[in-house]
Amino acid sequence: MKIIAVIPARYASTRFPGKPLVKLKDKPLIQWVVEGAKSAKLVQEIYVATDDQRIADVVKACGGNVLMTRSECPTGTDRIFEATKDLQFDVVLNIQGDEPQITAEYIDLLAKAFLDQPGLDMATLAHPIALEDIENPNAVKVIKNANNEAIYFSRFAIPYSREKVGAQPVCEKHIGLYGYTKTFLNKFCNSEQSAIEKAESLEQLRALHLGAKIKVLSVKKPIQGVDTPEDLAKLETLLAKPKS
Repeated sequence: MKIIAVIPARYASTRFPGKPLVKLKDKPLIQWVVEGAKSAKLVQEIYVATDDQRIADVVKACGGNVLMTRSECPTGTDRIFEATKDLQFDVVLNIQGDEPQITAEYIDLLAKAFLDQPGLDMATLAHPIALEDIENPNAVKVIKNANNEAIYFSRFAIPYSREKVGAQPVCEKHIGLYGYTKTFLNKFCNSEQSAIEKAESLEQLRALHLGAKIKVLSVKKPIQGVDTPEDLAKLETLLAKPKS
């Protein structure tokens, strides 16, 4: 089974324009992600898919491979689909370009899910959510069934509770890392965006709308993604702390 990884990156982010090129400890955000992906052992090829030459230049400068796309791709997955049309692979991992703390541990765990379960269409990761993130719309929540498959993803607190959320929330925090078979990627990207996907601005809801079973692998160690300038500041503070 050939597994590749693609990091979609665009400059014109609505919430954080130019995000892939902002510096984190004097290194562009996209470089952190590329270097984290390169540490994975179960991935044969790694690419950055972008529509921006500035991003492409930074990626090439740090030894990464680039696939150029149009600017009009509605989601990161659609960008990956366009970029990989001429590539040969069985599974592609979608590593979000705003996850600078991503490491081989997470990437190989996701890749292994497809090796262990060949009939799998799609898989992703999640970790325990902090109480402060329950009401944060930038922290995507996921709830899953007894088979560790996603029931729903939302920017809102799910499930709704009449009582105050307890010390152990039912939901988990979604990590921006997906895997799809080439067959399912083709089905996903040849389908229109669903109403729930547009409402929540979450591409994975298109997969649920299509009836896909999304395997959710839970990890214990949380990682800090960068959706906003405030997230970047939080991560800078976190990285500045001495390791225990």
